[in-house]
Amino acid sequence: MSLNLATLVRAPARERPEQTALVFGDAQLSYRALDEVARRMAGGLRTLGVQPGQHVAIFTPNVPAFSVAYFGCHYAACPVVPVNVLLAADEIAFLLKHSDAVAFIVWERLLPQAQEALAKAGTGAKLIVAKADPADISAPTGAHSMSALLGAGHEVTNLPTTMPDDTAVILYTSGTTGRPKGAELTHFNMFYNADCAARQVLSLTPDTVALACLPLTHSFGQTIMHNAVMRVGGKIVLLPRFEPRTALTLMQQHRVTFFGGVPSMYMALLQEANAAPYDVSSLQWCAGGGASTPMEVLQAFRQRFGVPILEGYGLSETSPAASFNMPYLAQKPGSVGVPLYGVEFRLERADGTIVTEPHEPGEICIKGHNVMKGYYKQPEETKSTIKDGWFHTGDVGVRDEEGYYRIVDRLKDMILFGGYNVYPREVEEVLYAHPAIAEAAVIGVPSPTQGEEVKAFVALHPGASVTEQELITYCRERMAIYKYPRSIELRSELPKGPTGKIVKQALRSG
Repeated sequence: MSLNLATLVRAPARERPEQTALVFGDAQLSYRALDEVARRMAGGLRTLGVQPGQHVAIFTPNVPAFSVAYFGCHYAACPVVPVNVLLAADEIAFLLKHSDAVAFIVWERLLPQAQEALAKAGTGAKLIVAKADPADISAPTGAHSMSALLGAGHEVTNLPTTMPDDTAVILYTSGTTGRPKGAELTHFNMFYNADCAARQVLSLTPDTVALACLPLTHSFGQTIMHNAVMRVGGKIVLLPRFEPRTALTLMQQHRVTFFGGVPSMYMALLQEANAAPYDVSSLQWCAGGGASTPMEVLQAFRQRFGVPILEGYGLSETSPAASFNMPYLAQKPGSVGVPLYGVEFRLERADGTIVTEPHEPGEICIKGHNVMKGYYKQPEETKSTIKDGWFHTGDVGVRDEEGYYRIVDRLKDMILFGGYNVYPREVEEVLYAHPAIAEAAVIGVPSPTQGEEVKAFVALHPGASVTEQELITYCRERMAIYKYPRSIELRSELPKGPTGKIVKQALRSG
């Protein structure tokens, strides 16, 4: 038995060849055209001497070149190493070197930092430049033009006989607690996770129109907004950089039915929609992930747009979807739903014993078809994370009587105040309920008497005004004495990572 991710484009190219696969600005690409250029891309990689099994890094925003390169690599039987466009040259150099990438496909506007990264990596990886103008076949000295490779006449016609357990993608973790680790995800991991998301969770169809503004180099964007939509032959509207006004305009223009985002995106959409009218009545499904969406935002979004945000949970190491609020089951706002079909969850205490009672917190451990092979070239880290087939997430969760899970916090984020466990997420929920607060993040800071104290960072809504002491008093009135923040710092905005998730490590380091 063989399986290859390029099936995601090959199948709809045969079943509905003229169906639009990608929309980017005024340009559209059908499934037949996308499949054809992907096969030519695979042929171009072979002419450069790239062999099956060798790794190819992709460094593009959400543009058609990503999909061409992504499926071209799979047609060439080359595992893909997605590189986020917000990374600095030193970070890119680490990924290139650690992943053993032999080729580096780069969007032309990112060329300066790509060239700097290649020089620092010193690996000799072949540089392939993708141009915004497909007719432009020029390339800098020492580089190759993606357009020229596509026009060279070389084409792979058949799917390679990759095995289901062969590596398809190496997704590097964010590295907020150390050097990034490369999660090796198989063709089966990625294909079945996209299939579950498309058909079990979201009921996507060929009529689905998705707005993809989450980075396709990230696990959420890649599997849920790209692969899952292509699994059913739907249409993907590409947006390279999220901006709420542009996103809502595209929703209205293309009659978007499916949107996926992180909490900060939903907050921004709400603010923009309240400031100007948009017709987004076509919207049917919204998916949330990356972090827990505050209850206030979930309720306000449903009231304003008429659709729920189906929150899910997952990690790069789980392909990424592991659980979801299923549309055909009772939805519990604030929870991450129930495990996907074929996926098991269990909660472990610090001593390794299993939590059996509802509402008792424990570390979430996951077993199933979505769990990675392991971390690339890091056997010890793999061994310490996957034990007896169970992937230990480092996230603290609770399970209710009906089997729904809620994320309490990261184990490493938990604050120990005078012997009491304080979960930052609980404090953040109280802060988000304050009408002046747009963003909130809570961390622990050293205390000479209590071990750690609770500190909050907040950003206010435009035009809002409140003092730190007023917020401290507000929290003290609404939670246990050991939980409320002893200090609060007001900022114009909070630091965010590539997907819009607040980066607490940046707050800790000042």
